[in-house]
Amino acid sequence: VQLQASGGGLVQAGGYLRLSCAASRTITSVFWAHDMGWYRQTGGKERELVASISAGGSTNYADSVKGRFAISRDNSKKSVSLQMNSLKPDDTAVYYCNAKRGHVQSWGQGTLVTVSS
Repeated sequence: VQLQASGGGLVQAGGYLRLSCAASRTITSVFWAHDMGWYRQTGGKERELVASISAGGSTNYADSVKGRFAISRDNSKKSVSLQMNSLKPDDTAVYYCNAKRGHVQSWGQGTLVTVSS
């Protein structure tokens, strides 16, 4: 699976952004079987999970984004999105899309989100 992330940018604190991730080199019937997630990374820190959505549609969020971010997937379009509301400067990071199926995972190229105070 090849992943292409988009939607990052510069936004003021309190604003919103919507990240999208499109999968290619796979077919719809294979895409739906993947668990999808968004991770973020800043500076020299480890990449951390922001939100995930399983093949069955179950969602999971980092405590820091609960109530502000929402992950969704559209299997017919082979895509996953992350709606980010009430953004804070601490949300500034490079955001990566991830696809997992069994022991195999793929990463997108990352999209930069900058939240100014």
